[in-house]
Amino acid sequence: MRVVTLLPSATEIVYGLGLEPVGVSHECSYPPAAAAKPSINRSRVDSTASCADIDDAVHEAEDEHGGVYEIDYDALRDADPDLIITQGVCDVCAVDSVLVEEAVEDLGLDADILTTDAHSLGDILDDIRRIGTATGTPDRAAELESNLRSRIRRVEHRAAEADTTPRVCVLDWMDPVMVAGHWIPEMVELTGGTYGITDPGGYSKPTDWETVLDFDPEVMITAPCGFSLDQSLEHSNELTDRERWDSLSAVRDGRVYAMDGDSYVNCPSPRMVDTLEYLAGLIHPALFDLPPKDVSRSLSTLRPA
Repeated sequence: MRVVTLLPSATEIVYGLGLEPVGVSHECSYPPAAAAKPSINRSRVDSTASCADIDDAVHEAEDEHGGVYEIDYDALRDADPDLIITQGVCDVCAVDSVLVEEAVEDLGLDADILTTDAHSLGDILDDIRRIGTATGTPDRAAELESNLRSRIRRVEHRAAEADTTPRVCVLDWMDPVMVAGHWIPEMVELTGGTYGITDPGGYSKPTDWETVLDFDPEVMITAPCGFSLDQSLEHSNELTDRERWDSLSAVRDGRVYAMDGDSYVNCPSPRMVDTLEYLAGLIHPALFDLPPKDVSRSLSTLRPA
C-alpha cells in the first residue's frame, strides 16, 4: 500500500507498524529515514523565528493566503497514494483535512483519506489501531498499543506512591503565553501533578499571564509547538523576562525547564509515552529518572533567579 503521511505523528505510527510512507510532510524527521522521503507540502512561515515573530507570521499567512500550508500538487501526484493520513486537530500545526480533500479532488486521485484528531492518550492509541486497520497491519498495531499501555500503567502506579501533587504548568507557546491542552493535562495528572489552568482534552489557547501567576506553578515546563530544545532555550527570554517571573514558586525553587516540544510534547505520536516518563521525572525526581539532556534542560541553571 502506498501511504502519504501529512503530519509527524502519523509518520511515526506508520513506521512503528513496519511500513514506509511514499511521501511525508515537510516537518517529518523521525525516524531519521522519514527526512529522506518526498515532502508533499510547504509552510509559508519561518519556523526558526521567535514565538512572537512566528505568531505574527501565522496571522499574516492566514490573512493573505488563507492558511499556513500549501500542498505540492506535483509531489502528491507523483506519490500516487492509496491512503493519505492527515489531521483535524490544528490548522497551524499541520496540513488539515480540508486542504487534502481539495487536492485529491483537483488531481482526481483514487485515494482514501484518514483524518486523525487526537486530544488524549486514549485518542493516540485509537489512532494507532485505526491506522493499523487502514494499512492492513492490525496485529502490529495491537502489539504496539499493548506495549504503550503497559508503560502508561507503570508510570501511573509508581506516581501513586508520591506524597505530594505539585502544581504544574506546561506552556505550548511563550508569546503569547499558551498553556498546553489536549493530552498534556491528563499526562501531568497521571504522573502525580496538579494541572489547574486547562482541562484535559481542551485546546491549547492563549492564557493571560496573570492566570499563570495566580496559579503559581511549582513546576514549569516550556515546550513551544514545533520548537527543538535548542530553539526553546534560545528564545526562553520571551518567558523569563515577563513581569513578576521571579515571584513564581517554580522559579524560586529552581524547577523551571525547557523541553523539546517538537519531538516530545506537541506531536500525538507513540513517543508521547516517552514524554509521560520524562514528565514524571521532572515532577517527581525522587521516584523517576530525570529526562536526558537532549530532551530537557533546567532554565534555572541558565538564568538564575
